[in-house]
Amino acid sequence: MKVFIFILLVLSYFSAIAQVTSQKSNQIIKPNQKGGFYFYWGWNRDAYTKSNIRFQGTDYDFTLSKVVANDRQSAFNPKIYFNPSKITIPQYNFRLGYYFKEHYQISLGVDHMKYVMLVNQPSHIDGYINNSGTSYDGVYSNQAFTIAPNFLLFEHTDGLNYINTELRRSDILFHRKKFEISANEGIGIGGLLPRTNTTLLNNPRYDQFHFAGYGFGIVGALQLSFFKYFFIQGELKGGFIHMPDIRTTMHIEDKASQHFFWGQYNVVFGAQFPICKENK
Repeated sequence: MKVFIFILLVLSYFSAIAQVTSQKSNQIIKPNQKGGFYFYWGWNRDAYTKSNIRFQGTDYDFTLSKVVANDRQSAFNPKIYFNPSKITIPQYNFRLGYYFKEHYQISLGVDHMKYVMLVNQPSHIDGYINNSGTSYDGVYSNQAFTIAPNFLLFEHTDGLNYINTELRRSDILFHRKKFEISANEGIGIGGLLPRTNTTLLNNPRYDQFHFAGYGFGIVGALQLSFFKYFFIQGELKGGFIHMPDIRTTMHIEDKASQHFFWGQYNVVFGAQFPICKENK
């Protein structure tokens, strides 16, 4: 977060300098045209399809079928949502972008989602478990199984961090002097850096960041801009996530893998900075 804030301050500084010191022209590019920068911050709600999760280790290799999970957005509290030291606790979206061509923007962002497996849910289990020191040792052949808390707790809650780059197109739908409505749509691709909170069998709780896989998605958004430099934006996003290397215990040979589709809606607030255009 400190790195992102530093980047924003640097970009804002150079944007202001460019406007003040350009000696070749005083023509200013509009914020959402070629040469404009923007950033935004906001919050999301998420949904996930059921997924099969495979757990592998020295003494076990089993798969849980059609596992259900939900997101976990924090209840609204101004002391959390607007406190600089706590604003990364809720599910959030951060993005920094640049209009490299008329109508087209490229951006880098983080979709901080949370993925919480429901406990005591019915599932099916296939595989084997040995030497766990629990009553779950045995061989399973796709049999009905309840995922109890003393068997498994599995959450990407700090979080399911989708770090991605997106290419979007933006088109103005309505314009007045101090108000503008525009639509943008695009595609993105990125990596997953979850901090997975797992308690599996008799192993101690494990909770560390680890690069686990990749994802891609599509996005559509409606932006309301006002006073030229500020905007509110609603977004719908969706895509696919594949994580073949999820850390589950302190033992490096232990891992889980899963893939699923995801959907997301966001409300974000941002600012955009025009820069000077030099005549050739």
